[in-house]
Amino acid sequence: MEKRPLGKTGMELTVLSFGASSLGAEFRDIDIDEALQAVRTAIDLGMNFIDTSPYYGRGMSEILLGRVLPEIPRDRYYLGTKLGRYAPQHFDFSARRVEESVDISLERMKVDYLDIVLCHDIEFVDMRQVVEETIPALRRQVEKGKVRFIGVSGYPMKIFKYVLANADIDVILTYNHYTLQNDMALELVPLCKEKGVGIMNAAPFSARLLTNAPLPKWHKATPEVREVARRAAQYCAERGVDIAKLALQFSIANPDFTTCITGSANPQRVAQWVQWANEPMDEQLVAEVRKILEPIHNWFYIEGRPENNDEPVTPAAQ
Repeated sequence: MEKRPLGKTGMELTVLSFGASSLGAEFRDIDIDEALQAVRTAIDLGMNFIDTSPYYGRGMSEILLGRVLPEIPRDRYYLGTKLGRYAPQHFDFSARRVEESVDISLERMKVDYLDIVLCHDIEFVDMRQVVEETIPALRRQVEKGKVRFIGVSGYPMKIFKYVLANADIDVILTYNHYTLQNDMALELVPLCKEKGVGIMNAAPFSARLLTNAPLPKWHKATPEVREVARRAAQYCAERGVDIAKLALQFSIANPDFTTCITGSANPQRVAQWVQWANEPMDEQLVAEVRKILEPIHNWFYIEGRPENNDEPVTPAAQ
């Protein structure tokens, strides 16, 4: 699988990475043995980065990774986790919690170091704390050899712009913002290039919006967004193509994004994604589908504190 450099880290990640949120049963109930096999399948088929968080399954994802990672040579994968968010309404970005969180993640996953640690969903807190307390505390973990590179993750574009302007980080992880429906993450490319910060993209399917599967109960898509996305999926189906295939191929096609993270606790699904990633993308169909999605192009929702979000724009006014 194609690899791309991640900023100035010296790491080269495969264009498709394994997202372990699925191991935390964030989308559905899972079969443990099947979930562990999904990790092995991802590594065996060439993915070299695993992304997780103590938030996923409230520790379950990291614990399950701790059951499978010891059997995989450490030089076959890079490992990233997060800190700061531990439950839907539980956030702790204090310096003390940084050290505790890193140590707990290492213990759960049975590894000696973490390649990447991200501050998770920082839009829910005062970002000044992240810049002034959390990131410096993470740098101390780098000095201790427990962590190699640090960064932030979240949803609104505004949070990345703030951190890039006010802190020294190595990577960012954006999700739902470089898909067939939403390409707002392109705004971050020149800012990251200027500072040598690597960009990782996640969620090519926009939490199932760009698939034929039912949306999870917590999905924030409006009725209009759901209807337009349904029409796009139907258009693909009439041409014998799964919209999920097109969505995945689109999200890994831009070389400005080092990798695209997506996950499943189903090993067959993981294998299917790798197959799709290695097939040529139908540029004409992409253009036609994006035309259908135009009424909801760059639609987004508010996440976290209102002041940490961009001003919403109605699709018709864009």
